[in-house]
Amino acid sequence: MRRAFIWLVGLSRFALAALFLFAAGAKLYTITDFAGNVANLVGARWAWPVTIIVVAAELSAALLLIVPRTVRLGALLAVLLLVGFAAYALFYVYVQHGEPLECGCFGRLIASQLGVATARRNLILLAPALLVLFGYRRAWAGNRSLSRMP
Repeated sequence: MRRAFIWLVGLSRFALAALFLFAAGAKLYTITDFAGNVANLVGARWAWPVTIIVVAAELSAALLLIVPRTVRLGALLAVLLLVGFAAYALFYVYVQHGEPLECGCFGRLIASQLGVATARRNLILLAPALLVLFGYRRAWAGNRSLSRMP
């Protein structure tokens, strides 16, 4: 049972890192299009600053998840990003009553409408992020060589 938990935490950790690397890479590949999508959401003035912040935050989350000493910090950043993206998608649909809009979550590589489906996907991804956040230290606590990891 313990091996399965360690394996699941590790799989979740690296899957989340890969997801954020892929998302950031796709946004960088189509950076102008993504900035245009962001401009539709936050206005032209804030488009590039928000674009840079989103890509930098996703790259940071991936890097923090990969480095053993910062895994839990990376998981916390992943949780914050996922909750923030989901909250904004729901805000856009239910508060702003926005028109269907391409979110650009994965650049032009994977089409996705900003809305309830985007929020649902991000909230489902919270499960592995929370598993890493709360399970990483516990998963490796029994191993002396890894017990000093955060």
